[in-house]
Amino acid sequence: MRAQKKPVVIEYWQVTDLDIDDKVPAWIFNAMADRVMNETRDGWDISTLEGKMHANVGDYIIKEVHGDLYLRRPNIFKETAVIM
Repeated sequence: MRAQKKPVVIEYWQVTDLDIDDKVPAWIFNAMADRVMNETRDGWDISTLEGKMHANVGDYIIKEVHGDLYLRRPNIFKETAVIM
């Protein structure tokens, strides 16, 4: 048997070194406030359904359809996402 995944629209944010004046999406800010994401010296720790993951600068944090966050490395993100 074979199936094709349904196309879905996701929200994403590419991890950067944040400065005080940087703007981030509201859902990223909320994840920081809710302690789902915590800044570290070299990126961000993110609580996902699979456990804690570490995002480095350049990685992508993706908000799933149901609001869960997960991490994608740049090469995988570019292979699987079409930026609108």
